[in-house]
Amino acid sequence: MTTSTHLATVRADYDEMADAYTAFIGEAFAGEPLNHVMVQAFADLVGQAGGGPVADVGCGPGHVTAYLRERGVDAFGVDLSPQLVAAARAANPGIRFDVGDMGALSVSPGSLAGVVANYSLIHTPPDVLPTTLAELSRVLAPGGYILTAFQALDGNDATAEPFDHKVSPAWRYSPDHVIDLLGQTGLQEVARLVIAPAEDPVRGFPQAHLLARKTRD
Repeated sequence: MTTSTHLATVRADYDEMADAYTAFIGEAFAGEPLNHVMVQAFADLVGQAGGGPVADVGCGPGHVTAYLRERGVDAFGVDLSPQLVAAARAANPGIRFDVGDMGALSVSPGSLAGVVANYSLIHTPPDVLPTTLAELSRVLAPGGYILTAFQALDGNDATAEPFDHKVSPAWRYSPDHVIDLLGQTGLQEVARLVIAPAEDPVRGFPQAHLLARKTRD
C-alpha cells in the first residue's frame, strides 16, 4: 500500500466512524487519569519554557486540544479527517482546527513550542514512521517538547507489530524504537510512562507515553 493510498484509507475510515468515535474518545480520555499525567507535565514544561504555539496532531474531535487550552497552552489541532475536524470545531468554537497530514504539516520550521501526538502515530506505517517523526521535529523550536502516546510492544524483540484497531489499520511500537527515531531527528528523551498491560481491558497491551525535547542549537 502506498503512502497516499494509506492516508486515503485512514481519512475515509475516520470520516465514516466520526460520530461514533467522537462519542467515545472524549469520555475515554476523561475517564483514564493516567492518560492525563504526561499531558499535564507537557503543558507545565511548555509554560515554564516560555510558551508558544502547540500542535495537537491527529487531534480527532479535539478533546486533548481543549484539555491543553484549559491549562493555558496555545494549542491548535490538526487531523486528516474532515469530519473529525468539523466535530472538533463544533465542540470548541474558539479553538483553531485544520485538516492536514501530520507527515506534511503546513507549519514553518522551528515555529512550535510543542507537538502532541496522542494515539495518532499508531496509524503511521513502520516504513513511514521515521519521516513522520522527522517532520514533527522539523516544526519544533530548539527546546520544544514532543509528547506521543501509543499502544506499545512488550519487549525489544521487534520494533513494530500490526494490531486489530476498530477504525483503521494500526501498529503498536517499541518505545525504545520510537525514542531512537526521535533521537535521530535531534530530540532527547525527557521522561516516559508505560502503563501496565493489565490496565488495558480490551487487548492487554502496554501503553507508552514518551516525552522528548529538541536539543538547543
